[in-house]
Amino acid sequence: MNYYYLLEKVIKVSQPKEKVKKFKEFYTHFLDENLTFEENYLPYEMIEPSYENVLKIVPPQKINKRKYVNTKEGKVNLLHTIAHIEYSAIDLALDAALRFQNMPKKYYEDWLEVANDEVRHFEMIEKLLHELDSFYGDIEVHTNLFEAMKKTPDLLSRMAVVPRYLEANGLEQNPKIMDKLNSNPDEFNKKILKALNTILEEEIDHVTKGDRWFKYECDNLKLEPETTYLEILEKIYPGSTKKRYDINFEARKQAGFSCDELKFLSKQKDCN
Repeated sequence: MNYYYLLEKVIKVSQPKEKVKKFKEFYTHFLDENLTFEENYLPYEMIEPSYENVLKIVPPQKINKRKYVNTKEGKVNLLHTIAHIEYSAIDLALDAALRFQNMPKKYYEDWLEVANDEVRHFEMIEKLLHELDSFYGDIEVHTNLFEAMKKTPDLLSRMAVVPRYLEANGLEQNPKIMDKLNSNPDEFNKKILKALNTILEEEIDHVTKGDRWFKYECDNLKLEPETTYLEILEKIYPGSTKKRYDINFEARKQAGFSCDELKFLSKQKDCN
């Protein structure tokens, strides 16, 4: 069975339940080493997100904000936001495992493992939505993560932007959400906290994988990783390197960020 052909079919599935089912079948074949990497594969064009015809898409500014985690509506808004991040992350991981060819086998193992984690995260959050009589697709979504995928068609920028910038930002945002939930510790919020704690722990591993393959490509291209990273961020998100970030130093160090990078991003003199 052809790896790229089958994986492309998975990523193009529009219905979330069907995509999850097809991915699990594909991943089993991959782990069982039943797939072969065909030569001269031409990746599909990234034009619209796979969920275009099943979810209502609106501009980001029209999405409900994550507020009032002590109300049912607030919990639903929060969970739906997280569900969309996790579902979008499935496609991002699948595309990383599909678009970039002639990589070491470890590369494909890494990104399919990430996709498998994202599927599990999505299912955890979806289950909590169901407990609140809601579902994924009940609220409008935006395409920010899909747009990031379109802006990074090469391996170097993809690894810099998706795991090392966007997912790394989650290492700061996730604890902030958890703090809000801890300030309203009802029984359901405890369930959300448990799920978020799992996501945070595994996000560190995802960023670590991105760090590994970003530096791998920098080495291939004879580029200096720290300056290259900042140049890519500034090119794709102008002004982003001028901001001061509230950095989760411990998590980012664990994921491979250097002290010099952390000092620059946080605009602090040390990285403790």
